[in-house]
Amino acid sequence: MITETMSSINFDYSETQKMVAQSAKDFAEQHIAPHVMEWDEAQHFPVELFKRAGEMGFMGILVPEELGGSGLGYHEYVAIIEEISKVDPSIGLSVAAHNSLCTNHILSFGNNQQKQRWIPKLATAEWIGAWGLTEHNTGSDAGGMNTTAVKDGDHWVLNGAKNFITHGKSGDIAVVITRTGAKGDSRGMTAFVIEKGTPGFTSGKKENKLGMRASETAELIFSDCRIPDTNRLGKVGEGFIQSMKILDGGRISIGALSLGIAKGAYQAALKYSQERVQFGKPISKFQGISFKLADMATEIEAAELLLHKAAFVKNQGKPVTKLSAMAKMYASELCVRAANEAVQIHGGYGYTKDFPVEKLYRDAKLCTIGEGTTEIQKVVIAKNILK
Repeated sequence: MITETMSSINFDYSETQKMVAQSAKDFAEQHIAPHVMEWDEAQHFPVELFKRAGEMGFMGILVPEELGGSGLGYHEYVAIIEEISKVDPSIGLSVAAHNSLCTNHILSFGNNQQKQRWIPKLATAEWIGAWGLTEHNTGSDAGGMNTTAVKDGDHWVLNGAKNFITHGKSGDIAVVITRTGAKGDSRGMTAFVIEKGTPGFTSGKKENKLGMRASETAELIFSDCRIPDTNRLGKVGEGFIQSMKILDGGRISIGALSLGIAKGAYQAALKYSQERVQFGKPISKFQGISFKLADMATEIEAAELLLHKAAFVKNQGKPVTKLSAMAKMYASELCVRAANEAVQIHGGYGYTKDFPVEKLYRDAKLCTIGEGTTEIQKVVIAKNILK
């Protein structure tokens, strides 16, 4: 979608994009839809589902084919996350985190040997990936992290903890940002890859969450965890700068996740409003309901255009910081509004677990928090427009 030429903008999906979107839709309806509430209520992280997603090419979307991936671009990536998230946002979140954070960090900043070592396993979901930046006392203020890596010969010794980490327990491999210099120094942090089973590397508390409950969130703990220097990604001191670049792409992911939630909520509300009869006619015939639907439909179109513009710029390898922050901020705030209105349109039924909008309402809120809060997006946007 949105391929630009000198003379025109094409808003049509390419055949590849249509095929990819349909395959993601079919996958979600067949393998996810029957289990949505079961997984949600049990907070079950369905590892086998992600292995199946790996077989479909959904776990290495942006990875080149020579490294075992699908070799697709950001338009296709948005389509896959969106279609999965319409059915279950928690599965969409995990697919997004695996692709855009862990896998993409190694793909973007690893050397050839590191890519050959880890990317094929991630691209096929033989290994599930995690990514650790956030800590208990450093959410938005990531530069104040306490987790340290101290050089010891040709090894590094890690101590500290990360929290709110997607796949913190079940992940087979994690990219972790640690402090190797002074606290608060943007060039005092370094990224490392750590495999599960490394002595001193364990998982801690699994969070009991409002929504996104089938997407596992847990602590990563490092206690004199010793790893070789060959596990370092890029130069010493580049970890934070790398992370900010990774989050640029990650925000497109959360925008796609948000778009999927908004569309799922809108489609459910539209269907219900046409079936629910009050005062002798479908409630969609009442202006109060029809205007809610009109607002939702319009804002979804706007979010989709903004998101695909960011995807277009990202595909071209141009700076996307401002656009991805805008897309993430707008789409995430929209999905909360859309889910809220969808519940309202359903009335009392929207508050029950018999209709999908109850879960979408709970899942939506994470989108305004994860990978940078709405407030942080405004900081990023303001910095860029005031340069």
